[in-house]
Amino acid sequence: MTTPDSAEVIRIGLVDDQQLVRSGFRMLINSQPDLEVVAEANNGREALGSPALAQADVVLMDVRMPELDGIQTTERLLAGADGDGPRIIVLTTFDLDEYALAAIQAGASGFLLKDAPPEELLEAVRTVHRGDAVIAPSTTRRLMDHMAPMLRSNAKTNHDDVAAVESLTARELEVFKLIATGRTNPEIAAELFLSEATVKTHVRHVLAKLRARDRVQAVVMAYTTGVVG
Repeated sequence: MTTPDSAEVIRIGLVDDQQLVRSGFRMLINSQPDLEVVAEANNGREALGSPALAQADVVLMDVRMPELDGIQTTERLLAGADGDGPRIIVLTTFDLDEYALAAIQAGASGFLLKDAPPEELLEAVRTVHRGDAVIAPSTTRRLMDHMAPMLRSNAKTNHDDVAAVESLTARELEVFKLIATGRTNPEIAAELFLSEATVKTHVRHVLAKLRARDRVQAVVMAYTTGVVG
């Protein structure tokens, strides 16, 4: 775990229409030396009007809210950010939430169940802030299995995305396919007989060439470009 002395504190924003939920998250997050809640909003419109929330590093976003839901809020919050906006973790109530796919396509960096263990939520925040791992791999795999048919049926050919995939080297394409199946860096390293440091370098190059914000966005691109099916 990092500390304020060894790294900058990760700034967290909370968007949820239930005050009790926000209070619980705030207490949990602020108990950690490397995390701090810097902004809260009880609906999407309030979130979009908060400069402090827009400057947060990571935002925990409830999907289902009155006035403006988490999907629309995520899309609008990131619309003018040009890659510099906060990384957003969508909080879902059910294991296979139908809104999760739309949230990811809107730009969210990952998803997590609201009733996930505290340590899993904290690690998810740190992980998505790093941008180098898929959060909650078991949940990710189940959701992707559930959403794969929708991703394929809703896919629209994006020639820029296809060209980006074609620019990958053979090794990078191997890594890309494993990312798309929800593999973690250690799992990719073991499967390809590479060091984790080498895998991290390949992952970084893959994301840069695909212009993907993070691994979750790369997974969506893998389905929509037909790399995996």
